[in-house]
Amino acid sequence: MLIAEQWVLVTGGARGLGQAITRALAREGAGVVINYHRSDQAAAALAEELGPRAFALQADVTDTAAVQKLFAQAHERTGQAISSVVNNALVSFQFDGDARPQIGDIAWQRFNEQIEGAVKGALNTLQAALPGMRAQGFGRIVNVGTNLFQNPVVPYHDYTAAKAALLSLTRTAANDLGPHGITVNMVSGGLLRSTDASSATPEAVFELIASLTPLRRVTTPAEFADAVLFFLSPWARAVTGQNLIVDGGLVKG
Repeated sequence: MLIAEQWVLVTGGARGLGQAITRALAREGAGVVINYHRSDQAAAALAEELGPRAFALQADVTDTAAVQKLFAQAHERTGQAISSVVNNALVSFQFDGDARPQIGDIAWQRFNEQIEGAVKGALNTLQAALPGMRAQGFGRIVNVGTNLFQNPVVPYHDYTAAKAALLSLTRTAANDLGPHGITVNMVSGGLLRSTDASSATPEAVFELIASLTPLRRVTTPAEFADAVLFFLSPWARAVTGQNLIVDGGLVKG
């Protein structure tokens, strides 16, 4: 299925990286359901800007019933099943290495919050999307990961553990869903310039990361978004269970 023929749900799609992914999809002609939790004004403004093939729906992705309702509302608006899901929503988090909790005193609650957001959120959207995808014999799920579990240059323990668990879910789900024509992949970035989550990152860190990459610069949200489009396109029809690292070549493999 061409991107322009799809309705795609982007969780956390109104701000930061999610907004870049939403814009990239709209540019390619996709219909986009912009999910948001609290960013109602940003979501409404983005939907209005992008036109009739974009609209915003509120849901906390960790709330199973709310996600089921979101899918029902989307179907009512479009008359079609959601064909692709981009799991981008991030529980409130700041990439600020100086302020991060250390391993000796970090509370389990922080791990639980990140796991709920990353893993439970993705599971909720996957399960809600599954009936429609099975009926179509087609589905694309892209989970947003991180290069930090290959290269924990800054040890954000809770965030990194949750994204590592999400990679595991990506691969096991890919195995289960492949016979139904549904692929499940991950796109993992490094530090992005800039998103809400990286707004607290000191400029010196951006400069250090840039100096270590073969491209000598920090990846942008728009560049990351283009890699997401690959997995939604026909070019990736035989690719599933993979983790594509988009960080300017900083991490290999």
